[in-house]
Amino acid sequence: MTRILVTGSTDGLGRATAAALLDQGHRVIVHARSADRAAAVSSLTDRGADLVIADLTDRRAVRDVADELNGGAEVDAVIHNAGVISGSGILPVNVVSPYLLTALLRTPTRHVYLSSGMHRGGSTDLTELDWDGSRTTASYSDSKLFVTALSAAVARRWAPRVAADSVDPGWVPTKMGGAGAPDDFDLGHETQERLATEPRLDVTGGYWYHGERRTPHPAVDDTSFQERLLAALADATGVELPAR
Repeated sequence: MTRILVTGSTDGLGRATAAALLDQGHRVIVHARSADRAAAVSSLTDRGADLVIADLTDRRAVRDVADELNGGAEVDAVIHNAGVISGSGILPVNVVSPYLLTALLRTPTRHVYLSSGMHRGGSTDLTELDWDGSRTTASYSDSKLFVTALSAAVARRWAPRVAADSVDPGWVPTKMGGAGAPDDFDLGHETQERLATEPRLDVTGGYWYHGERRTPHPAVDDTSFQERLLAALADATGVELPAR
């Protein structure tokens, strides 16, 4: 069995991912933004899932969760699912929190990052960004380009010991995607489950859509852009991505 953290697991794809992993016999850590939101995963914790609570816009809370998990049973994989589509939390939730969890958690050997086809419309301009989230200085597309490049950077720096991949779940009918979204909801979460758990799946550095590798925005695999992004995140957070 694999022990897997799924961030943003109170609804939508995150909740479906966590439930499916439990069905498959894995040990799951679900995440809620607040104690009030934790009620939404009570049926999962009743089935044995562990729970962590953290507002991912708060870096201290993200650090505390990392400390909590580092002090317990090993976490084998992380599915960085949590995300927001608008507002000042775009960079803190969609980019900074997965960066910090990646840098601070000591044991995972697989990281899966939720991307989006909208990452292709993102900007590579890293200047004048408010990583703290006190102002809205980036679009959803920007954030998904950044986190997809982060995934590629982690794969490059930490291979072969740690695998990292990003997944476009498609435009699926969730609270974020809307009830009329045309893509298949189950296909929207199956790829990240496979990447996090399949023991013989020897892949890393991919950008995936519904079980198939796709070609991302050219900046994703641009080492210079990756390094500039990592430097910006290290400067903003005071935490550098460690060597592995």
